[in-house]
Amino acid sequence: MSATSNAPTRPTACLALADGSLFYGMGFGATGMTVAELCFNTAMTGYQEIMTDPSYAGQVVTFTFPHIGNTGTNPQDDETGDPVAAGMVVKWMPTDPSNWRNVQPLSEWLAARGRIAIGGVDTRRLTRAIRHQGAPHVALAHDPDGNFDIEALIKAAREFGGLEGVDLARDVTCAQSYRWDEMRWAWPDGYSRQTEPKHKVVAVDYGAKRNILRCLASAGCEVTVLPASATFEDVMAHNPDGVFLSNGPGDPAATGAYAVPMIRDVLDKTDVPMFGICLGHQMLALALGAKTIKMSHGHHGANHPVKDNDTGKVEITSMNHGFAVDAQTLPKGVVETHVSLFDGSNCGIRMEGRPVWSVQHHPEASPGPQDSYYLFERFAAAMAEKNKAPA
Repeated sequence: MSATSNAPTRPTACLALADGSLFYGMGFGATGMTVAELCFNTAMTGYQEIMTDPSYAGQVVTFTFPHIGNTGTNPQDDETGDPVAAGMVVKWMPTDPSNWRNVQPLSEWLAARGRIAIGGVDTRRLTRAIRHQGAPHVALAHDPDGNFDIEALIKAAREFGGLEGVDLARDVTCAQSYRWDEMRWAWPDGYSRQTEPKHKVVAVDYGAKRNILRCLASAGCEVTVLPASATFEDVMAHNPDGVFLSNGPGDPAATGAYAVPMIRDVLDKTDVPMFGICLGHQMLALALGAKTIKMSHGHHGANHPVKDNDTGKVEITSMNHGFAVDAQTLPKGVVETHVSLFDGSNCGIRMEGRPVWSVQHHPEASPGPQDSYYLFERFAAAMAEKNKAPA
């Protein structure tokens, strides 16, 4: 924030942790209070995509990179209709946007969408606390007059139930089915439409990001998106060449209560290829008999090295997950294909002898920038092989 004569002389925002720790700063965006789990994201770009990623439901995001907001916002970078993350924590207050694509400053964009943010926080200290103690429960408040009931904020943080056992996919999934044909952005035309699809794909929406759907369309798919609660009959009514399981938020075991039976039916009663990402990866693992676990602070960033065990290749990936598949519980016939080089956690699986696989990371997010896009092409090739059609 620039120093001016009318600059606030007292903090206008407060972040209270359940252990009683307090972080004061300057508020921007919406006013009020929100409670959530706190995570940190190490990406240097893509703050708008992060805030609108449905996988961040129930979380306040701390950005470790200090220059957040300096390119403004625009409608093309939204991953869903409105921000899903509960709030934002940054080191420096956003400066005036300087980018040819800017439509609205970050603070105004957040305020219009009811999301609270706090700037001027020691994000290095906060990130260390998250790494050492695990993702804490927090209350984030913004009051332009700087009046805070600290005891009430700490109490609210302590009473937050957390994300374990919570099905958040129902909160972020689509209300009804729809078609998607927009493809990946390309210079100089921007987003174009898929007019000659080769494969019919049903995408089950547990909190799908738009760019995942674009990648499917760019790989030659006619995409029909169904709600998270879709049944086996709902899926097969579209006679798909392949089934895609999307990313999403919350505890996979809770979402799996209704999602896993559908996936098992598809696996048991058909031979269509299946591909999952993030929560979809965890849903597939559960359907195959594995288990998931809550991570200490999860993986959130665009610089995560993942090794492909089949090829030995190391991919730089985008990650966003607080739960993981427990590789020790993978049943016979299910192979671990990818592992995190940060902590060795599972990042991919496949069925032996079947075109069924999934990954924990986000191949559509382009951190490499194209390291993992082959997964979409592999999905298209599997559908082409099944139908004996040209890939």
